Amino acid sequence: MTPIISVEHLSKTYQGGFQALDDVSLDIDKGEIFALLGPNGAGKTTLISTICGLTQPTAGKITIDGHDISDFRAARSAIGLVPQEIALDIFSTPWNTVRFSRGLFGKPKDDAQVEQVLKDLSLWDKKDDRVMALSGGMKRRVVIAKALAHEPRILFLDEPTAGVDVELRKGMWEIVRRLRDTGVTIILTTHYIDEAEEMADRVGVINHGKLILVEEKNELIQKLGRKELVLQLSEAMTEIPKTLADRGLTLGGAGTELNYVYDTQVGRTGITDLLSEVRAAGIAFRDLETRQSSLEEIFVGLVGDAK
Repeated sequence: MTPIISVEHLSKTYQGGFQALDDVSLDIDKGEIFALLGPNGAGKTTLISTICGLTQPTAGKITIDGHDISDFRAARSAIGLVPQEIALDIFSTPWNTVRFSRGLFGKPKDDAQVEQVLKDLSLWDKKDDRVMALSGGMKRRVVIAKALAHEPRILFLDEPTAGVDVELRKGMWEIVRRLRDTGVTIILTTHYIDEAEEMADRVGVINHGKLILVEEKNELIQKLGRKELVLQLSEAMTEIPKTLADRGLTLGGAGTELNYVYDTQVGRTGITDLLSEVRAAGIAFRDLETRQSSLEEIFVGLVGDAK
């Protein structure tokens, strides 16, 4: 399958010598949700801005839906961009905002399409309200509607739920899924790791302008995640017995849990021997469970290793 976005050896150095992107190469497939993770200043927004043609690269090649980014009109028409900042005419209405944005891309008048976008984003009952009267979550939906006005095949969401409460965030997740189901390719940056874990098909991690890793989300968790064995103790403990001191065990749950972290990739986890030693130490447990590392824990480890 030909990728809908292809980035080859992309670099960006600003005046003054700051290198925001360092030899980034990335392919994104049609119809996937790709999450780009990284700390503040890692290069996420610069990468998106450069792909969208808003920032000139220092080196490299970008192809959008078969068009070189130098063919700006053709490439940009395939892209909808939702920036971090909410930039709207506060005196306009959602209806007029979306209609006007569609016209900017040279699309013919299509009120039915505008209506559908507003309905998809639960904005129809607010279509004639002034933007200034809308809540922060509604304003962000208007920004998304504006980006979808010209029927793009690719949608960039730069921190789409920043400043939005938990309930609205989950609503936004549903919107993103519905868009993907219609065939739109979605690339999002986020500070909320649970957002990427919930929605993304693939995850990329960027730090100091370098793309550290690109991986299928589930495979990433499987490859790099650790598992934790948790023993629910019958009686609380205040300290770990000396006979188990070299086992790397920790106490949790106010002394009611005994925790053991192990690598899923090694042939022997040592769990069988550990359980025998726990029993030999006279420690009774009523239950046990395993917990998989979250994407957030993996992300923190990757970024920490790259410093």
